Amino acid sequence: MALTKYRLGELLDRNTEYNIRLEYGISDVRGVLNSKGISNTKVNVEERDLSKFLVVRPGGFIFNHRVHDKLGLGYNTSDDTFIFTNDYVAFYVKPEIAIKVLLPDYLYIWFLRAEFDRYMLFQTYGSATLFFNWDNMCDLEIVLPDVEIQQKYVDIYNAMVANQQSYERGLEDLKLVCDGYIENLRRQMPCERIGTFISEVNCRNSNNTVNRVQGVNSSGEFGETKADTNGLDFTNYKIVTIRQFAYNPSRINLGSIALLNGESCIISPMYIVFEVSKPYELLPEYLMLWFRREEFQRSTMFYAMGSVRDTFSFDLMQEVEIPIPDLATQSSIAEIFGVYMMRKKINEQLKMLIKDICPILIKGSLEEGTA
Repeated sequence: MALTKYRLGELLDRNTEYNIRLEYGISDVRGVLNSKGISNTKVNVEERDLSKFLVVRPGGFIFNHRVHDKLGLGYNTSDDTFIFTNDYVAFYVKPEIAIKVLLPDYLYIWFLRAEFDRYMLFQTYGSATLFFNWDNMCDLEIVLPDVEIQQKYVDIYNAMVANQQSYERGLEDLKLVCDGYIENLRRQMPCERIGTFISEVNCRNSNNTVNRVQGVNSSGEFGETKADTNGLDFTNYKIVTIRQFAYNPSRINLGSIALLNGESCIISPMYIVFEVSKPYELLPEYLMLWFRREEFQRSTMFYAMGSVRDTFSFDLMQEVEIPIPDLATQSSIAEIFGVYMMRKKINEQLKMLIKDICPILIKGSLEEGTA
C-alpha cells in the first residue's frame, strides 16, 4: 500500500448555488462554529435578501473566510438543506473523487484536527482582519491512504459520534422533564417578584485577600476571565462567595449569569453581585434554574432596551417574577436540573474527547496506509 499527496483544489468543487428562487427561508439560515460545526445563526437576517444566500445540501462543506484563532467551518451531515450568507465559502468533494479518492467524512475528520487550524493560520494574510479564502483552501496539501482504509477510520469516528448523540438525546429528554415541571408551576400558582427575596452585595477586594479572578460566560458558569489583567489593581474588584450570583448587566441576555458553587473569587466591578436573602423561602439553585431559561434571557433584552445604556440593572432584576412553591418542591426541581447540568457537562466533554481523537485517527490511517 502507499500514500498519495494531493492539493485540495484537485479534489474539491466550489459551490456557488444561491437561493435565487427563495426555496429556503429564515428557518433554514445557519452559521458555522470555530469548533467545526453548523449552528443556528445569531445574526438578525430579517431584512436580508435571502436570494443571495448560499445553499448547502447534505454532504456539503462551508467556511467563514474571516479568521480568528480558528477557522469557522461546518459539514452538513444532516438530511436537510441549509442556507448561509454569501460571506461564506461553500464546496463539495467532487462526486467521482468522493468514491475513489477522498471520503467527505474523512476530510471532515482531517479538518477537526488542531494541526489544521495551526497550518491555516500560517497561511492566512491581512492585517486588521485575517482571511482564508477559497484559493488558500485549494492550495492546502493532503496525504491520503486508500479509501478502504479511510472508511475504516471514518467508521470508528462515526461510531463514537453515534454514542455521543445517543447520550445527548437522553439529555434533552431530561431537559423536557425540567421544562414541563416549570410550565406546570406557572399555570398552577401566581408569580411573585424576586426583589422580596434577594439583595445586592457590594463587597470589594480592598485588602487583596482574594486573587482568583473569574468571569461569567454565556453558558452560565464562572470561568477564567478572557480580559487582560496584567497590571490591574484588583482592590476595586467585587468578591463573590459561595451561593452568590454574579451577572454582566450588558450580556445577561446571552446567558452571562452564574451561581458560585466553589471557592470565593473576584470579578470585574462592572458585574452585579447579589444573593438570596431569604434562603428559607427561595433556594438559590431553584432561582438559577429560572435564569437559565431562554424566556428569561429574552425578557432581559426586552427590558434592558428601555434603559439608558441597554443594560439590565439590579432594579430590573428585582422586578423579575417567578412562581415560588414550597422548599421541598423547589429542591426536587433543582435536583433534576442539577443532574441535567452535570450530564450536559459530560456531553461537552465527550464532544471534546471525540475531537481530540481525530489526530490519532488520521495518524493511524496514514500509518496503516504505509504498512
